[in-house]
Amino acid sequence: MPRQKQTKGICTHCGNEIAKGSVTKHLATCPQIQESIGKAEGSKAVAESLYHLRVEDAYQKQFWLDLEIGGTKTLNHLDTYLRGIWLECCGHLSEFMLGSGRLAETIGMQRKIGDVFSQAEEKLTHIYDFGTSSETLVKLVGMRLGKPLTKKPIALLVRNKMPEVQCIKCDQPATHLCLECQYEDEVWGALCDKHAKTHPHNNYGEPIPLVNSPRLGMCGYEGPAEPPY
Repeated sequence: MPRQKQTKGICTHCGNEIAKGSVTKHLATCPQIQESIGKAEGSKAVAESLYHLRVEDAYQKQFWLDLEIGGTKTLNHLDTYLRGIWLECCGHLSEFMLGSGRLAETIGMQRKIGDVFSQAEEKLTHIYDFGTSSETLVKLVGMRLGKPLTKKPIALLVRNKMPEVQCIKCDQPATHLCLECQYEDEVWGALCDKHAKTHPHNNYGEPIPLVNSPRLGMCGYEGPAEPPY
């Protein structure tokens, strides 16, 4: 997908739009989030270190997620979540890499989040599919001691808005992607509703709906790109 300007995200608690660079400030002041934290603190859950992670596609920075995960959870929980919301198409293998370049090393999926991010400067690369690879960067934004916001392993805090893409035929907002353009012509074949019906696409079926994932159009990925819980 073509590069975009800095995007905005949607807070999952209040529904407001937030500039990507203002997420931390918003999370500290959002009344709905603070209310959710208060309710969690009154539950019977066990308090632990909770890690605020920023996840973004390595090359298409307009796709990003802010997540909160407990330190006792593992990289396998994070891998499962990323597959569910962004990546899963054919059950490909995946791995996490710690560090970069020649110094990068694979780390096991059973490693606990608290151990991995024991140092704030630690950053991870997640690779899904070693053929048509999707690379995701994961970094620590902050942490707090408290009770989790959900009984699930991960809480989605903020997610990028669906990037706006123009139709290649008329510059109107696009809603579909032509895979024939993508694979045969190496063109991002974004189409509006009108041209999705009339644009020639003989070899790869009908255009697929645009979804909020950086993997769209790769290895037959079609979505749904919805949070797994």
